[in-house]
Order: sequence, then structure tokens, then C-alpha cells
Amino acid sequence: SLASIFLVFTGASIGRAFFGAAAMFAAFSLYGYTTKRDLTQFGSFLMMGLIGVVIASIINIFLGSSALQFAISIIGILVFVGLTAWDTQSIKLQYAEHHDGETRQKLAVMGALSLYLNFINIFQLLLSLTGERE
Repeated sequence: SLASIFLVFTGASIGRAFFGAAAMFAAFSLYGYTTKRDLTQFGSFLMMGLIGVVIASIINIFLGSSALQFAISIIGILVFVGLTAWDTQSIKLQYAEHHDGETRQKLAVMGALSLYLNFINIFQLLLSLTGERE
């Protein structure tokens, strides 16, 4: 599903966006893992932000506004780095609870999928914000 970006964007801009997304993802995942602050209060706020980004993206399909796309990219990146920290802390807390082996495996898979989706979204939004088109 990501193969089409190689047709649209230059290789250098894809590389910059990838490494930028990796740095942001790593920093906020590390923050979520190490912070003593309880991030659970931000979960519902971040989910509302995610819904807002999706709705704005659907509206922008019909409007085609570059200014709205710029705003969606900025807000989307902020939402997904926040979700990365929140998900990391949530996974850490869930994994610390005493579960049997099968439940732990399921939690690990769901956590990895959640973090993967966060990274992919950060990458795509960063690429749409800073990428150079061919």
C-alpha cells in the first residue's frame, strides 16, 4: 500500500520523512515508556483529535484545499506522536499486569500493531507535509 509513494515523491524526500518519523516515534515512545506522568487522561482527547483529523481529511477530498491539507498534516502529526506516547505507556502498564501466556501474546501483537499504525501515519503525514514531488 505504500509502494505508490515511490511514484509520487523523490527518494531523498522519502528518506528524510522516514528518518524524521523514526526519530519522532522513538522520542515519544521513549517518553511514554519512561515518564512517571499518567497519560491515560490524554487518551480520549487524542481519540477525538484522531476523529477530527479523519473528518477533516474526508472534507478536504472534496475541497482540495492546500491550506487545510497543511493544517491536517500538522495536527495529525501531533495527534499521532501523542498516541505513540499514550500507547507505549498503555502497553507497558497492561504487560505489567499478571496475565497468562496466551493473553500476553495477544497484548503484544495488538500493541505492536497499534504502534506500527502510529509510525506509518506519522511517516505519511510528514511526507505529505515536507515531501518533494517528482
